[in-house]
Amino acid sequence: MSDDTSFKTAGPVSFGPFTLRVAQRLLERDGVPVDLGGRAMDVLLALVANANTIVSKRELMALAWPGMVVSDGSLRYQIAMLRQALGDGQDGARYLSNVVGRGYCFVARIAPAAAAPDTQPEPEASPVEPGLPAQPVELLGRAKDLAAIPAQLARTRFVTIVGSGGVGKTSVAVRTGQDMLGEFNGAVVFVDLSMLLDPSLVPSAIASMLGLSVRSADPIPSLIAYLRERRMLLILDNCEHVIAAAASLAERFFQAAPRIHILATSREALRVQGEHIHLLDPLDNPPDQPGLAARDILMYPATRLFVDRAGASGAMPELNDEDAPVIASICRKLDGVALAIELAARRVAAYGLQQTAALLDERLSLSWLGQRTAQPRHQTLQATLDWSYELLDMPERLVLCRLSVFVGHFSLEAAREVAADQELTQVQVVDAVASLAEKSLLSIRRSGTSTQYRLLESTRAYAHSKAGADLADSAARRHAVYFRKRLEQMAEQDDAFSRDTARASDLADLGNVRAALAWCFDRADARELGVSLVLAAVPAFMAMSLLAECHDWSKRALAELGTAFAGSAAEMHLQAAVGLSQMFTRGHSDEVRHALERSLQVAEELGDSRSQVELLGRLQIFHERIGDFVESLSHARRCAAVAASIDDATAQATANSLVGLCHHLVGDQPRARHFLEAAIAGASVSRQRSSIHAGFDFHNRACIALARTLWLQGQPSQAVIVAQRAVEEARHLNHPVTLCIALIWAVSVYMWVGDLARAEQDIDRFIAYAESHSLTPYLAVGRGVKGELAIKRGDAARGVQAIQDSLIELRASRYELLTTSFNITLAEGLNAIGRNADALELMNDTLALVHAKGDLYNLPELLRVKARALSDAVTPDAASAEESLLEALAVSRQQGARSWELRVAMDLARLWEKAGRGGEGKELLAGVLAQYTEGFETADLQEAERLLDVSMD
Repeated sequence: MSDDTSFKTAGPVSFGPFTLRVAQRLLERDGVPVDLGGRAMDVLLALVANANTIVSKRELMALAWPGMVVSDGSLRYQIAMLRQALGDGQDGARYLSNVVGRGYCFVARIAPAAAAPDTQPEPEASPVEPGLPAQPVELLGRAKDLAAIPAQLARTRFVTIVGSGGVGKTSVAVRTGQDMLGEFNGAVVFVDLSMLLDPSLVPSAIASMLGLSVRSADPIPSLIAYLRERRMLLILDNCEHVIAAAASLAERFFQAAPRIHILATSREALRVQGEHIHLLDPLDNPPDQPGLAARDILMYPATRLFVDRAGASGAMPELNDEDAPVIASICRKLDGVALAIELAARRVAAYGLQQTAALLDERLSLSWLGQRTAQPRHQTLQATLDWSYELLDMPERLVLCRLSVFVGHFSLEAAREVAADQELTQVQVVDAVASLAEKSLLSIRRSGTSTQYRLLESTRAYAHSKAGADLADSAARRHAVYFRKRLEQMAEQDDAFSRDTARASDLADLGNVRAALAWCFDRADARELGVSLVLAAVPAFMAMSLLAECHDWSKRALAELGTAFAGSAAEMHLQAAVGLSQMFTRGHSDEVRHALERSLQVAEELGDSRSQVELLGRLQIFHERIGDFVESLSHARRCAAVAASIDDATAQATANSLVGLCHHLVGDQPRARHFLEAAIAGASVSRQRSSIHAGFDFHNRACIALARTLWLQGQPSQAVIVAQRAVEEARHLNHPVTLCIALIWAVSVYMWVGDLARAEQDIDRFIAYAESHSLTPYLAVGRGVKGELAIKRGDAARGVQAIQDSLIELRASRYELLTTSFNITLAEGLNAIGRNADALELMNDTLALVHAKGDLYNLPELLRVKARALSDAVTPDAASAEESLLEALAVSRQQGARSWELRVAMDLARLWEKAGRGGEGKELLAGVLAQYTEGFETADLQEAERLLDVSMD
């Protein structure tokens, strides 16, 4: 929400003893940070932005809970938290005013504050490789630009290179990036926007090049969160055709991320705050005067470029004084535009210098000389392309026009498939591609053994206009068919569309896929092809975390299927894609459940057992995340039954992981361990592929669940080892959801064994990773765990507030997986601050919820904490406390949860000691402790040994 709030300045402001650093979302009191929840911060930012103006409750709730329906109580709670944090009303200080019937108003005097010094530690190096396109060793005539732009970037942080088409903006930007790699420790990211047809995809394109997972409908907040504390040079190339979107995003980056430097290229200024323009003029030409010698023209970059490119084509064995005036004349006619000069220079090999000059005069003199319209360089380039086109033979013209269907780079294989037909063989296409490349109508990019081609955007638009409707449509159809086939082939590879290998190439392919999808769905006779292309593209969208696009295209394809395809495999896959992508981007709605259940129904009707296994796994996750553990176990058992009916080790391992996890959650730890170990032993499928198709990795999930099971069974040392191994494996998988699951469950193990330092380290990593990848529910989870840590370290008041804030957010998104765990720690915190009645009420409510929903593994701990609330009350109820502890002891033994049994035994020993039954308590505790063979360095076992050392007789 804070990114949508309109502030007059993004700089810090002060009021009373407080400083509010807007860009950093940080509130300080006398220089000390104030712990403020995310929602409370949203409310504060909205009120400060509208200081001395009444903001209605409805407006505040829309700003703080965008897209959600919440009660007035939630707002009142956040206002109360704000008032408490600000000390509103204490010693006469007034900050917030409640105007009855109208809303709230920030009433304190606000003044600009000095910005905080840049003392932030250097963030970890960006995981993104620079990926800058290759450039010639020397950029002729650009020495001054290459010196001025880095200096300007250092001073202002935001520079746009503005110039006409073909003048060399991209080349200068790329060389600047290469020159500044050392300055930014390699953190230079190049984003080519020219391949985007839809301006709304600009944020997704930037996120993909940064290697970010986009798991929300709006990726901008996660982009800003990712960039906020990083130091990086971000190059946004070819902004002009998406200028509104690029300009708005660049401005927001500049304001919110003070260590990000932005270099943009565009044919016109972005015209936003912070931007500084660097005009890139055409290359200097020799003056129009007689007597120019060869040595004279080599002093000017335009003519030197001409000579260099003509020489490279083998056309200029030796420059002489006779040719010098002709070359100077050509370059002046081309107005120093680098692209036009290169096109003309390469024609010298075919026609000679004099004939090239003559043809240039004949074709361009009327359209060029003397014209200085709003876009003179564009008109010059258009004339040059006209001339170049007419020099091509018919096969070359046909190939050039057909290649205009491509967006961004393409391979020779793609060119052969798309440009060849009955008129042109693939051999002719290969020859034409080579010729067009030699004539500079195709640019070449080489990476290792791979070669890719690209039409410059001006050339592409020109060729497309020459193609005509029939030629363009036939090429577009072959283009869509080719990329459908390519996507289907890539889906069979274990590392298909992985973000850490060939990201730029994959993004270029997806640019072409987007263009093909748009063409297919815009034509009634191509929509069936469009549906099949969506089906092929789903794994790519999933793997690159473009889930919002996956959802939108899948919904559109479903709408085109019609009744004739109801119950088909196509409907099954599209419903599954809609359900999974919507679950991550829009929450756990009934629409998600209906889509997954419909997909499962079709899979059953088709007898597709492998798809049933996958879909039952998705439904198990859905019900687990909404807190319905009984239904989750039901789906896991159905999955196991289907997997047992087919000869597929991967399906069996998947089913075992689901059943094992469910048994862990419902409190049967021996059975959980059996299935989890079977899943780990039987997993043979590629981890990355599993993550792509299911949204997480089953093998890794089984490993981290086993770590928790081991702790519950009384093997804490082994639990820590397995948890660490699972987190490390998840890092290598490079899949955001898998890593977050591993981290958060590993944190629970570290907290159980009492290693709070390691738990805090990993929860901080979890929060940073979730924030960078738009995993919104996980942010609330992270804040809740931070509250648990605060309570365990003795800061109960702060911990209680943090957990309560977290639970409000999690309930809003129907994420109930951790509700019981948070309630237990919340009750401990309430008990610690003397609110025993509230703690007891919370435990009774949670006990009812656990019995209804089925996450019974927490039951012994719930009963133990309830007993502590009873015994610590103002009027202790020792009998009820003992009854609760004895029930907890029986349940923990029934579940095979030795660690819960140990905690219960310690509390019983303490209770019986007070009642004069110390020997009985010591005997119970000694018996439980004697069952342990490891983990004596962990907190619970050390506490048990201390209790035994104290005489209880």
